[in-house]
Amino acid sequence: MPVFARWLTLLLTTALLAACSSTPPAPPVTHTPVPSPPAASGAQDVLFNAMAQVGTPYRYGGSSPQTGFDCSGLIQYVYRGTADVHLPRTSLEMSRINKPSVSRQALAAGDLVFFNISGRISHAGIYVGEGRFVHAPSSGGFVRLDRLSDRYWSKHYAGAKRVIE
Repeated sequence: MPVFARWLTLLLTTALLAACSSTPPAPPVTHTPVPSPPAASGAQDVLFNAMAQVGTPYRYGGSSPQTGFDCSGLIQYVYRGTADVHLPRTSLEMSRINKPSVSRQALAAGDLVFFNISGRISHAGIYVGEGRFVHAPSSGGFVRLDRLSDRYWSKHYAGAKRVIE
């Protein structure tokens, strides 16, 4: 029994010392949640998302950075992910949406630009400002930035639409 008595004494002494401690208990740790940033929206965010896709491979029918983009897949991806705007699948259908047409002189970042390459609108891009647009041309192999004033694009330019303000 002496071993039991020693353990009991040690246990009681420890309990008494802990009860007489002079430091107050630590306050409970609370976590204040950090609010999420607001969802990206607006033409400026469309511009940044479009520019982020530059270099992504071209793929006919493609609609994601993982698999590649064609021109309308790029536009759908950028607008859906950035501004929660759902657009038709083809550039021709996009050109027919009920949104304001914009003159070439009044283009603003985020506007859709359309090109008549095969006798009808068959290509589109996202205007990013300073006369440039982001698009996924099959001939280039990658999403890239081009100038509207380039001879080829200027010749085939067919109009623009403002999808968001």
